[in-house]
Amino acid sequence: MSNEEKFNRLRQLIKGLGPSTVAFSGGVDSSLVAAAACEALRKKSLAVTVVSELCPDGEADEAAATARVIGIRHIAIKMGLLDWDAVASNPPDRCYHCKLEVFAAVKGVAAREGTGVILDGTNADDAVSHRPGLKALEELRVISPLARLGITKAEVREIARAVGLPNFDRPSAPCLATRFPYGVRLTREDIERVRYAEEFIRSLGFRTLRVRDHGGLARVEVEQEMLPRLASKRTREKIVAKLLSLGYNYVTLDMEGFRSGSMDIRVKADEAE
Repeated sequence: MSNEEKFNRLRQLIKGLGPSTVAFSGGVDSSLVAAAACEALRKKSLAVTVVSELCPDGEADEAAATARVIGIRHIAIKMGLLDWDAVASNPPDRCYHCKLEVFAAVKGVAAREGTGVILDGTNADDAVSHRPGLKALEELRVISPLARLGITKAEVREIARAVGLPNFDRPSAPCLATRFPYGVRLTREDIERVRYAEEFIRSLGFRTLRVRDHGGLARVEVEQEMLPRLASKRTREKIVAKLLSLGYNYVTLDMEGFRSGSMDIRVKADEAE
């Protein structure tokens, strides 16, 4: 099946749902859903972005810019997610509690705007990872068109490129809470420290990275092919100096390189037992 045919199937599925709101992070998954919704429903489509202290740097601005390119009506709402103890206490099912709050807010906007079907960008690959938030989506009757059609992440990028979305190759950018071990209480100060650390390393030309926060220790992940560059004397010294100035006592380079969900390893092991 061609990318055009896959996009048409997505568009037809959404058209059959009626007036819809896309929970819109501005990432490639939700952007593809928003593009299909805009084409299928026109003025009966809406994209809603939740802006919180857990959003990666620049996400809100990128979401607004992408929505303009797509042509979909866009609303941003602000939330303080760390005000909820079930989120701030950072349990292994933190994402479940977070999604409940976020999508309840999105549903409120959708009800007001008359676009009551809620869509998100969950794709077919997401079901195989540790994603307790999927339970919240099910409870709130959120529809995931990409997952429903069996469209994988790789296919999302191919289709997005084919239909001209500018962010088809944008790296995944999960919320900043994923940088901390489960059980470690999340604070705005610690979240901001990670944000500044990643922003600095990104400014040095590293596109895909994570700074995992282990209290006084920062564990830096970059793609494996970028490890030699990061470990070079000049770059290493810049990163160490910056992160020490942010309050870390130690800065370490993860020799396995970037791994999405590396904080979930212990959780997955426990679930397998």
